[in-house]
Amino acid sequence: MRVPKLSLFSTLRQSLLAQQSKYISIQSLRALSTIHHKIANQNLCPQQSFLKQTQFRLHHCPANMLPPRIPFSEDFFFRQLFDSESSTYTYLLADLTTHEAIIIDPVLEQAKRDAQLIKDLGFTLKYAVNTHMHADHITGSGWLKQLLPGCKSVISEASGAKADIKIHEGDKVEFGRHAIESLATPGHTNGCMTYVIPEQGCVFTGDTLLIRGCGRTDFQEGNSKSLYENVHSKIFSLPENYRIYPAHDYKGQLESSVFEEKRYNPRLTKSLEEFTKIMDNLNLPYPKKIDKSLPANKECGVYDIPKEE
Repeated sequence: MRVPKLSLFSTLRQSLLAQQSKYISIQSLRALSTIHHKIANQNLCPQQSFLKQTQFRLHHCPANMLPPRIPFSEDFFFRQLFDSESSTYTYLLADLTTHEAIIIDPVLEQAKRDAQLIKDLGFTLKYAVNTHMHADHITGSGWLKQLLPGCKSVISEASGAKADIKIHEGDKVEFGRHAIESLATPGHTNGCMTYVIPEQGCVFTGDTLLIRGCGRTDFQEGNSKSLYENVHSKIFSLPENYRIYPAHDYKGQLESSVFEEKRYNPRLTKSLEEFTKIMDNLNLPYPKKIDKSLPANKECGVYDIPKEE
């Protein structure tokens, strides 16, 4: 009986499995992926090649193949906070040696909560930072500046909003020995920023990249092509074990990773053409707070601040 010949990919795969009967390292998986793509794609047109790569990427992987997490350093404080009405995540970060802190994407209705937490923990709030000019809630930056004197507001120059500090691509916002680094990722809005802390393996993506999703592009100068290209070139190019912390989640998920979103994001694993069609046909309702939120957020959230009881 004739024994069927094995492909080069199958032979290498069996060899690796024989050497590592229980586990295959991430490096081996990537090597197999590269060989598979070269063999499978050598006679395909670019469109067919892309689809083959996408199909391979979307296969589920065992937990032991996930890249190891980067542990937080002992002097780094991280707290994820939530506003249930707008499903907004706010992030309080601090240096535990100097006690200097920043807050990312605070919500107006939660400003008193956040200020009290900062006081309880003995932190000094240096900056209230926004990833972009929000349409679904009013930022808490303006009220936090009143509750915690000395705090300064931060947002991108491209957002068109007022703030004490306007930032651009590559700028850093420092607190103690730590800093967030700015990546301009327009697409959801013109002024969207993604903030990265390389040492801690953290990426704060705002509405640009959500967990298994992304921000809408049908208002505020949204642009599907721009969002897609910025996610792929600036966020998906980061180390795969970096944790993704978005500004929203509507399903109770807390975080993701570059590794996961590159493989399993149902929108951003598509081709640009397919992604654009998806975004053009979401048919989402008009944001119920947009008519109040945008005017307020252009003024750093100082519009319609609740009165102290």
